[in-house]
Amino acid sequence: MLRSWASCLRGINAAIVRPTPQTHWPVFRQVERIMTTKIDELLPSAKDVMGKIALAEAEDAEKQAKLRTEADAEKKALIDHLRQPSGVSDEEGIRRAMKIIDRATKSRLTEVQVYRFPNQLCTDKGRAINQQEPGWEKTLTGVPKEIYDLWHKYFRPRGYKLKVQIVDFAGGVPGDIGMTLSWS
Repeated sequence: MLRSWASCLRGINAAIVRPTPQTHWPVFRQVERIMTTKIDELLPSAKDVMGKIALAEAEDAEKQAKLRTEADAEKKALIDHLRQPSGVSDEEGIRRAMKIIDRATKSRLTEVQVYRFPNQLCTDKGRAINQQEPGWEKTLTGVPKEIYDLWHKYFRPRGYKLKVQIVDFAGGVPGDIGMTLSWS
């Protein structure tokens, strides 16, 4: 029975007319066009891929620029606010300082940073503080000046020391300034 099936299949295979480019050229061209179109849809050119990358990078750069602009505006608003008088009375300033000092002494510390501010709150962007020049305190403005004046008027006569120094050198340039109160 196997031979008869096998011989039948051979007969059928022999009877089937196989398409060749010569006999079915129009069909081959149509299939080739369909395949080319599908491949073009599936596989973009390298130039198209690079264009998509460039577009995505441009969008990212635009977002980053917008975020930087917003952050700069917020920082400027904060600096402008800190340049203004705080409206805190000397008595309230002393109460706040004593809370900070009490917390530090409970932790057995002999000094504590009481304030940190951007160098833009100094008239010379912190240069005199960085160089420890005499009269550096005259470059302070706003809240840092109020803190210095409070220390000079009330804390200094009682033996407290105030150390003011650059605490951040972002990119090698003086950045934030710290005010540290000590009692040792």
